[in-house]
Parts: sequence; structure tokens; C-alpha cells
Amino acid sequence: MLAQTLFQSGALGLISLIEDRENDFSQEIFVSPVSRYTIIFGKILGETLVALPQGLGIIAFGFLIGVPFTVASLAGLLATSVVVALFGGAFGVIVLANLGSQRAANQIFPFILLPQYFLAGVFNPIVGLPWYLDIVSRLSPMRYAVDLQRGVLYAGRPEYARTVLADPLTNLAIMAVLFTAFLVVGTLLFVRAERNR
Repeated sequence: MLAQTLFQSGALGLISLIEDRENDFSQEIFVSPVSRYTIIFGKILGETLVALPQGLGIIAFGFLIGVPFTVASLAGLLATSVVVALFGGAFGVIVLANLGSQRAANQIFPFILLPQYFLAGVFNPIVGLPWYLDIVSRLSPMRYAVDLQRGVLYAGRPEYARTVLADPLTNLAIMAVLFTAFLVVGTLLFVRAERNR
């Protein structure tokens, strides 16, 4: 739940880009002598800072219901929470790049995020999926965020082999590649849409 919340919050927070576009604020920002990538990354970073308190609330709730945290797993979850929220923000950029209004974004985002809850294994185990669902699951960015935090939480426990799909370094590498692709392509599409207005 922690990874899903951080990913979703980071992604949905980028709807502010659409609001900036509707208010013509984005055109004013993009004429500044600052790299467009820096501006978009700044937005992603801002939404990450908004998402992190939500993550802390989920960790606090975990303590209340008796989730067995160790100091190492807690430190790992806090560190990976930043990575997951940044990753969700980059995903939000590429989804929102060509949407013209907040209304469209609010209607389309549930159709994109909801299937990922199930394909990423947030609510149900995804080990042993049928081959066609496994392919779709591997295309779900949230899968790698959820599995990264699972790997950190279950490290050193007997449940690790049954619960974690790939080791945290593999998940981090995949997320780094996807983050870069989402940021670069999403920024290019967003700036192009701004120019064509």
C-alpha cells in the first residue's frame, strides 16, 4: 500500500501541469532561460515532497496494526519512498503530456492507475500469473515500485523468496531507465503541446 500510495500521489500531483497550462502559466515558465527538464523535474520533486507525508502516515498505520518493521527495513522504506514518489511523478508527466484539460486528466487517470493496482500485486499475489497477464504486468510501472519496497521490507526474512519478484537492485535499474524515458519523452511531448497551442 505504501508504494501504491506514493506512486499514485506523485502521478496525480502532476495534474498541476494541466492547471498551469489552462491558466497560461506554463507558457510564462517555459520562456524562462531554464531548461525545460529542470522545470518539469522541479514539479516532480515538489509533488514528491507532498507525497512523502502520506507515506509516513501509512508507515505509522503499519506500526499500529503490528507490521514487524526492523530499523534496517524502516530506513530502506524511507529511502525507497523518495524513489517511488519520483518515479510516480515521471509517470504522471508522460500520461499528462498530451491531455488538454484537468477534466480529461481526472477521467483518464483512474483507467490507467486502477488496473496497475492488480497488475502490480498491491492487493493480490502476482507470482504465477498466466503468461498473457504476466506480460501486461511487466508493462505496469507500478509493479517495479511495489516490488522494490516489498524487497526492502522482506529482506532477510523467510517470506522473501515467496513474496518478492526481483531483487531491489533489478527493480531500481528498471525504474531508473523508465524514469529517464518518462521524463525525457514526457517533457518533449508537453513542450510540443505548449508550442502548438
